[in-house]
Amino acid sequence: MVELGDDLTISLALVSGLLVISMTKDLLDKGGLLAALVVGLTISLLGHWTWLVVLMTFLIVGSLATKWRFEEKARISAEEANDGVRGWKNVLANGGMASIVAIGNFFIGGHEWAYFLLCSAVSVAASDTLASEIGSLDPRTRIITTLEAVPAGTNGGMSPTGTLAAFYGALLIAVVSSILGAINGDRTPLAIFFPAVIMFGWIGCQVDSILGAILENRGFLGKHSVNFISTLSGSLMALFVATRLL
Repeated sequence: MVELGDDLTISLALVSGLLVISMTKDLLDKGGLLAALVVGLTISLLGHWTWLVVLMTFLIVGSLATKWRFEEKARISAEEANDGVRGWKNVLANGGMASIVAIGNFFIGGHEWAYFLLCSAVSVAASDTLASEIGSLDPRTRIITTLEAVPAGTNGGMSPTGTLAAFYGALLIAVVSSILGAINGDRTPLAIFFPAVIMFGWIGCQVDSILGAILENRGFLGKHSVNFISTLSGSLMALFVATRLL
């Protein structure tokens, strides 16, 4: 059984590993590294090291998806800015909600729903990132609000490939977080937790698309604000279900 001292050691090792991987693989710039340090320590020390592994899963897979066929995405202006290297705004947009859950969990002395809320937020981030990065090359893109055909990579656009990628992004987080939940002693019934994390991740991705189509395209919100609100929606959906079923 893992002792408290072991938890601290594992947390510090994971944060260190996250920073090393990010630097050697050019996943994050200097601002992104600093933000990742703060987010990583917050989640692992105020929550649990397994929580950080869930977020790291998203970061690594999301970064691989970002660099996938990057030159092709660049030719149609659908690539991530800064050659796919993410900054502090991106880190906080996708990991900020997870940090808030960890902080709340710490100050209320631990809550049985916290892990569920965190995983649902990360599931949204993974679902949306894979949908954007993989679906951006699908020419069958339509705007989510009116279903009119739009260029691939358009904010609020959805495509068959992106929609499927969104599902697999949420599924990945559900699988990883279910396994880790058994390690950290999470008591949320798997029959509720597993399908809910998938569903909330996928729905949160659609929330992101709707916000992108209605507010981002009109300049009312920026990309990172949209990302944060969509991850917030994932946690809120989990909270709604938890208050009624758990």
